[in-house]
Amino acid sequence: MSGLGRRARIYAATAVAGAVAVVGAVLVPASFAGEPGTAKAAAAEQKATAELSPKEMLRRAATWLTANNGSQVPYSQTKTWSDGYRQDCSGYVSMTLGLSKPGPNTVGLAGDRSITTPIGLGDLKPGDLLIDADGSNTTRHVVIFEKWTDSSHSAYSAFEQRGGHGTDHRVLKYGLDAGSEYKPYRPVKLSGEAPPETPPSAQWPMLTQGSSGADVTAAQYLLRSHGHMTDADGAYGPKTVAQAKAFQSGAGLVADGEIGPKSWPKLIKAVKKGATGDAVRAAQTQLNVYGAGLQVDGQFGTATEKAATDFQRAHGLAVDGLVGPKTWEALIGTR
Repeated sequence: MSGLGRRARIYAATAVAGAVAVVGAVLVPASFAGEPGTAKAAAAEQKATAELSPKEMLRRAATWLTANNGSQVPYSQTKTWSDGYRQDCSGYVSMTLGLSKPGPNTVGLAGDRSITTPIGLGDLKPGDLLIDADGSNTTRHVVIFEKWTDSSHSAYSAFEQRGGHGTDHRVLKYGLDAGSEYKPYRPVKLSGEAPPETPPSAQWPMLTQGSSGADVTAAQYLLRSHGHMTDADGAYGPKTVAQAKAFQSGAGLVADGEIGPKSWPKLIKAVKKGATGDAVRAAQTQLNVYGAGLQVDGQFGTATEKAATDFQRAHGLAVDGLVGPKTWEALIGTR
């Protein structure tokens, strides 16, 4: 699956805020993430010691987004990952907390007071958990709260290991509706250190001769914005290679014609409402990957600003409408 397809799926997932299905009076994830095991399995030896910061817990959570050769760890209720933790939702949370391998199940996470303690919904802080411990291993689930998306507290960004997908970082609403089976808990191991203000960095793609797609088109527009003219046709051919080399030479980079992690940060340009030109076209091209439906006209108007803020909100970024380094990295990189 190309990077384009993967990022388009990410947008679709965040846009529906963690697609849910109504079963009776209970909101249940469309992709369940249950797990086997008894309520106390592997949990009894966990001690109530405040030795883990939210920042470190979220850092650990982010490692599974790319641990599978750059892709997310796949979901499984029976398999364990190379680090020894079960590849389901509770195994994932157990990994982030450093609990016994392969990890207690969701009932154990919610019921063992040496691991978690119940809290109020309004008390949620980074690293806290929202757990649905009722039902069977096809309905139970747990997600890691990162932060509220805005002051209304109507949605939050979270990490989860979900069926049919694997590790994910997206905007959710689990537990926010009256009567929800999701209840908030605080891991007893957490200290009070503040987490990072921005989500884990995306990974800049590597473009070489023969590459194609939206990333190439954006790179071509960005090269043009620096005065290195090439067709913005999405095909990384000899002319684009030559213009990339010229840009790299002028930017003090190794002039190899390959646009990767060292070239992207110098190639991007911050753009905001009122801006015009090829850098705006590059931003519009990438926003369209996530379903924005913009006309790629190089005019950063109201529609482009809304698409930018919608993207930022969905990806846990500062919602300011400015397509700067962090937003560019999230737009172009793959999570």
